[in-house]
Amino acid sequence: MAEAILPASRGARRASPNGPLALRLARRELRGGLKGFRIFLACLLLGVAAIAGVGSLSSAMLDGLAQNGRALLGGEVELRLIHRKATDLEVAWLQDNSERLSRTAEMRGMARNVEAPDTRRLVELKGVDGLYPLYGEATNNEGIALEAALERRDGVWGVLVDEGLLFRLDREIGDRIGIGEVEYEIRGTVAREPDRAARAFTLGPRAMVALDSLAETGLEQPGALIYYHYRLDLPAGESLPEWRQRLGDELPGAGWRVRDLQNAAPGLADSVERVALFMTLVGLTALLVGGVGIANAVRAFLDEKRATIATLKCLGAPAFLIFQTYLLQVLALACLGILAGLALGAAVPLAAAPLLEARMGFDFAGGVYAAPLIEAAAFGVLTTLVFSLWPLARAQQIPAGSLFRDMIQRASALPPTWALATLAVASAALAALAILGSDERRFAAGFVVGAVGALIAFRLAALGVIWLARRLPRVRYPGLRLAIANLHRPGAPTSNVVMSLGLGLTVLVAIALVEGNLRSQVVEEMPEEAPGFYFIDIQPEQIEPFKELVRGFDGVEEVESVPMLRGRIVGVNGQRPEDMELPEDIRWVFQGDRGLTWAREQPARETVIQGEWWPADYDGPPLVSLYEDIQEALGLQLGDRLTINILGRDVEVEIANVRTIDWSELTINFVMIFSPGLLEAAPQTSIATVHLDAAQESALERAVTDAFPNVSAIRVKEALAGFAETLRDIATAVSATASVTVLAGVLVLAGAVAAGHHRRIYDSVVLKVLGATRSTIGKAFLLEYGLMGLVTAVIAAVIGTIAGWVIVTQVMELEFGFLPLSVAVTMALAVGVTLLFGFAGTFRALSVKAAPLLRNE
Repeated sequence: MAEAILPASRGARRASPNGPLALRLARRELRGGLKGFRIFLACLLLGVAAIAGVGSLSSAMLDGLAQNGRALLGGEVELRLIHRKATDLEVAWLQDNSERLSRTAEMRGMARNVEAPDTRRLVELKGVDGLYPLYGEATNNEGIALEAALERRDGVWGVLVDEGLLFRLDREIGDRIGIGEVEYEIRGTVAREPDRAARAFTLGPRAMVALDSLAETGLEQPGALIYYHYRLDLPAGESLPEWRQRLGDELPGAGWRVRDLQNAAPGLADSVERVALFMTLVGLTALLVGGVGIANAVRAFLDEKRATIATLKCLGAPAFLIFQTYLLQVLALACLGILAGLALGAAVPLAAAPLLEARMGFDFAGGVYAAPLIEAAAFGVLTTLVFSLWPLARAQQIPAGSLFRDMIQRASALPPTWALATLAVASAALAALAILGSDERRFAAGFVVGAVGALIAFRLAALGVIWLARRLPRVRYPGLRLAIANLHRPGAPTSNVVMSLGLGLTVLVAIALVEGNLRSQVVEEMPEEAPGFYFIDIQPEQIEPFKELVRGFDGVEEVESVPMLRGRIVGVNGQRPEDMELPEDIRWVFQGDRGLTWAREQPARETVIQGEWWPADYDGPPLVSLYEDIQEALGLQLGDRLTINILGRDVEVEIANVRTIDWSELTINFVMIFSPGLLEAAPQTSIATVHLDAAQESALERAVTDAFPNVSAIRVKEALAGFAETLRDIATAVSATASVTVLAGVLVLAGAVAAGHHRRIYDSVVLKVLGATRSTIGKAFLLEYGLMGLVTAVIAAVIGTIAGWVIVTQVMELEFGFLPLSVAVTMALAVGVTLLFGFAGTFRALSVKAAPLLRNE
């Protein structure tokens, strides 16, 4: 073939460019099919499909949020007030300056079985008017019109509830439940609320009632934690900026929190983007791990082509022609794997939407998204180049004679300088694409550095294992001696298997330890220290009777109460939070309203680390005590000023001291505590915690809510149990995502087994000739893979434990406990996987007869 293709003379060779010739050679080589490239294609397909699928799904979700913005927001504009309704003047202005106006109110209340009053549960109560919803559709499983389901019939109001509440209260449709001072008839179960997806955190099931019925419940008390929403359509022909300007000019100081279609569900959109970033980076990690498989496949393919390459070089083929030929072939096959991955990734939204839309509460957009597909394709091409350039350049660099000798003893050669430079550029481009393609570039950069560092660490660990295996004393058992020797023999897959499979297992170990430690804190330790109840919305005139009732109850150990109302930070030293670069870990403080309180005495559980607490009889300008994490993150000093919007009024306060908070005790904690004076006269309620014997919790809940129907009881242990369940779901989802990396490592292992198949056959035949039985040879090979899996598992366990310790102690600032069972399961997985693939390869090698091979040699 070479004689027919290569030019006959040096002059002809100079006249003919290498490009077309390399293309012809590559095309002819491709006629051999996909032999040797199946693992190559599988690694590329897996990584590209993961990145393309995550990008397409997140794009479909974000587009769905944009398209359903009016339904999620409840209108074109939403105005929200806390603690108070809009005045008649304000409502009249909104009605006169909108096409449509809908009003809702949301709060928490206690629902009870009227026939069994001891059975009661906290609910998320929502009152809606006759125009709700302005957009989208509020549906129930019974198909009843919303107005008919909630209307008063024969003097009884209707209610729609979540199905779970029926079970918890032992009620059926048509039965009655009590909320506050009103008995409601259950007329159906909630199927969908168009605006519910925008609210992520809830403490109980939904109960939806008519807005007019709330006044009869007795729950609307001054200072009660009630959110009043006013959703509207803008007047025809008026832009949003003009309308908001008129709102501010004509109703100044109302204290609205105004949202529009640009931020209909900001928390949900942020969550989608963060999850997409994490999963994209996990997909990239899988692609990097698969890159080891790509390098192995290219190296194995070139080893099989040594004779062809040597022949071409002996016939005068330039080195760069060899490089071009096989690079074109590798890129052509890579395009096949990338296209298959893109096709799978593009189909992910279609497959996932039916499963996720009901859970997320909004419809995803359809279609094919070009941007994530282009990004995934770029990742695929760059990864292929990064991991194939070295073996390709090495093959074209070695002289022809050395290639023939390489069939017996592998020669060493470094790629030329230009190839190393190209490799460096491709690697930098891959890292740049990962970082610049992310909105959270610092996080992405840290991830890239961590992934590269982990690969290097595993590579060094694998080299250390090989070095140690060479220096171990000679063991007497032949099978074990052969297994140890195979770990460090030339061409052994030890390094690649440890690096690729180990990285994925490390992620699983770290996830298991983080989730286990969090679950231990939430499920086992926190409930022992946490109060049994939080009681909210206690009116000022009720606080003393409340304390008297609770302290006289059997089993009560401790009662603590503080006044509370809500407000939000709207300025830091005169600068708006929107104009500041807020660190990620404190951004939550500025997103929405925060609980506020005031105190004369310093809280016993908190320590002032800067400044001094004010005197108990302080009666000067308003001061505030600030949580230390906020002060440190923003670099604030004592004497700096914060502007807080409280009940629609902006109040400027001075930072008097900074204090620590231990959130793990689940006691009453506030980011900001005010000095006496400013908040004392404001409409407010109290919040209380109660520590008591668990056996008395239900009885205390009944006693308090019977005596004070407007007070809601939050069972802390139930809230922690719900959080633990959510934590398990998150850990399961993250582990499932990280398993893509493990799967990539398994593919590398499978490729290593396949690449070493001929050597296994050769070894088994030689050993058979020397008198070894199939059983002895099989045990030796399985011992080799068992040792390889065990070594990989131990390294992954050590590095994963270190990573878990760093996350738990340094990031989450919790105590770390080693969980041997979680680590043991991962180690067993590693050993099991390597033994499984090792057995498959060994069985095939042992099945080959010795005589035919010896005759061919």
